[in-house]
Amino acid sequence: MAATNNEVWQTGTIIAVVDMASGIKQFVIRQSKPAKAAAGSHLDLMIDIEGQPTRRSYSVVAQSEDLWDLTISVFQVRNSRGGSIAMHQLTPGDTLNITQPIQNFPFRFGAKRYLLLAGGIGITALMEMANQVKRSGVDYEFHYVARSRQAMAYEADLAELHGSKMNLYIDDEGKTFDVSKFMDLVTPDTEVYMCGPIRLMDEVRRTWAATDLDITNLRYETFGASGWFDPEEFLVRVPEKGTEVLVGRNQTIVEALEGAGLDVMSDCRKGECGLCEARIIRHTGTIDHRDVFYSEQQKTEGEKIACCVSRLISDGSAASIDIILS
Repeated sequence: MAATNNEVWQTGTIIAVVDMASGIKQFVIRQSKPAKAAAGSHLDLMIDIEGQPTRRSYSVVAQSEDLWDLTISVFQVRNSRGGSIAMHQLTPGDTLNITQPIQNFPFRFGAKRYLLLAGGIGITALMEMANQVKRSGVDYEFHYVARSRQAMAYEADLAELHGSKMNLYIDDEGKTFDVSKFMDLVTPDTEVYMCGPIRLMDEVRRTWAATDLDITNLRYETFGASGWFDPEEFLVRVPEKGTEVLVGRNQTIVEALEGAGLDVMSDCRKGECGLCEARIIRHTGTIDHRDVFYSEQQKTEGEKIACCVSRLISDGSAASIDIILS
């Protein structure tokens, strides 16, 4: 796999597994080569999916003071590509290959005010940021959105720690999140950090783009797994390489092409950096753009695709796409 960051791989040993909420398990992983995880860091790990070692990314929730132990939490996605299912089968004593913490979502001190917005399991990316903001004494608010209270990992701990700064939006309790009201809280000297499902992120980004606010004050990380449609199999062709391969429900275009022997440039594998960009020659079906790299106009134009996350959905007949790799 081609990449741009200087990754250090190591052995991770599962030392504890705890049920945190409906469908969410917390894993404490001991590093063999301990390294510090800054706020916003994530781990990449290799997990066996149907006999194939497959790379997945999970945000670091916390780290022990001696730096050896990292905590992540994993939500078993309804339409999982297999990673979360495999993770939920791990037990204490199991080992797997993991990277040292990787920082692609850095937190910046210096703003006068912060708003943190988490949707579902996106809470994991923001918890240490919130802790640091609280300790610094800077003005902040924490907003946490979920379908139900049972699905909210760390809800009680967060409420106790952040008190009145914590704002909960729980669909089945009748308190839904309103993006326009949230945006009313954003002032020119406010920085917003968010992580959550693509629908939530896209709505915030579109609303922000319609204002005069500085776009650099909106910072976010995405799962790379959430989209507008359920995943389906589809065919991808790279004519210049003479390659045609089926992309399975539990695969990305990058993974399928790598399995066919192609070297595909990629880095974040979450639809954020654009390194895996491919030019679309033709396609049948609907493109499910799952990235946050392209603008809404670029997605509408349909000339490029982020191969690490985006997919094709059938429109009554088999979906396929012909691409030129960067």
